[in-house]
Amino acid sequence: MKVAFLWLFLASLALSIPVVFGLLGASGLVIANEWGGEFKTRDLNSVLSQLFSGMSSVPLMALPMFILAGELMNTGGITTRLVQFSQSLIGHVRGGLAHVNIMASMLFAGLSGSAVADTSALGSMLIPAMEKNGYSRKFAAAVTAASSVIGPIIPPSGIMIIYAFIMGVSPAALFAGGIVPGLMIGGGLMAVTWYLAVKNDFPVANTKATWRETASAGKATFWPLLTPVILLGGILTGFFTPTEAAGVAAAYALVVALFIIKELKFGDLPAVFLRAAVASGVILLLIGASKSFSWVADQVGAAQMMAEFVLGLTDNRILLLIFLNLMLFVVGMFLDAGPAILILGPILSKVFVDQIGIDPVHFAIVMCVNVTVGLATPPMGLVLFVASSVSKERVEAIAWAMLPFLAVEVAVIFLITFVDEFVLFLPRLLGLH
Repeated sequence: MKVAFLWLFLASLALSIPVVFGLLGASGLVIANEWGGEFKTRDLNSVLSQLFSGMSSVPLMALPMFILAGELMNTGGITTRLVQFSQSLIGHVRGGLAHVNIMASMLFAGLSGSAVADTSALGSMLIPAMEKNGYSRKFAAAVTAASSVIGPIIPPSGIMIIYAFIMGVSPAALFAGGIVPGLMIGGGLMAVTWYLAVKNDFPVANTKATWRETASAGKATFWPLLTPVILLGGILTGFFTPTEAAGVAAAYALVVALFIIKELKFGDLPAVFLRAAVASGVILLLIGASKSFSWVADQVGAAQMMAEFVLGLTDNRILLLIFLNLMLFVVGMFLDAGPAILILGPILSKVFVDQIGIDPVHFAIVMCVNVTVGLATPPMGLVLFVASSVSKERVEAIAWAMLPFLAVEVAVIFLITFVDEFVLFLPRLLGLH
């Protein structure tokens, strides 16, 4: 009965109860009923204490600031400029608009770090354009959904900040560790797109841009694209902390959107701040609830039980890593990336980092990439539903069209799992790990 709270939580998910209430309800019910004789009712106070302490953390101030920066960039007309710049670089090749979609996602990742924002912003612009240019709607939606998962992998990344806070890992090391896997996924998606474009005779979007046209498009995106340079440069050189970097990002985005690009008006700011506040509140409440849940898991020894179960399966390191990826992939199909990391991170890290000896930064990136790819897998993949909403195409049709792209993402996951240098090369080079 020690793990009854896990079954209660899973039951709440099956009943479509919001994750926050499922986490808190499962934790509270176990303690109130003293299941397993482990707790006393007064320990309900500990659940509430963990809830508030989980939200009142200085490092977590980075999340609302990054969310605000993303909202400012999205509302300020940055998306259009990213698409135009990408099209000037690669729009002339066969299947050009599909390549533009992927490249724009990679550029967008350095600004927002959100897969959902990527799908919504780029999808609303590029899916209709691709359909008009001769692509099927389901293929256009599939490319958008598949490439949007790069958003939380290439820094800045909200889920990496969450992981760093929960597990005490350096966020700068995680940011550096996510760059190469993100580029690998983007490059792999473009390789598959090139193959499909040749095989299916996809259209060429436009003639090759002149150097003048490319320079003009680059000039229009120069200030927004300077954002990740400022952020990563400041964090990686130690000039400011990730939390301070988030504040710099929000201030910089406000200046760029209001005074340089000038598409954001002062009248738009209340709505932007409101959206950022609501999104931040949801995430912070989820983090607090997950801290309560993790506290209960720690009290009942869930991590030790998981370690005994996993190590009882086999002592082969390769098989254990395969098992880890399969488990995370399945979890990602049902849980959003944030909750998956918050719930499973503390438990799995004690097994694979403490017991098996996986490098903590390597494990963190493998986990983050896994659950991020899960955002684009049925039945609960959030970006699939966003892509479906934007394209008006059925979720199952998009999921089938995504299979070649999903195969690439799974292949990258296994590559970074078994060749840790793909993850650790940059953090070590920069002296962050």
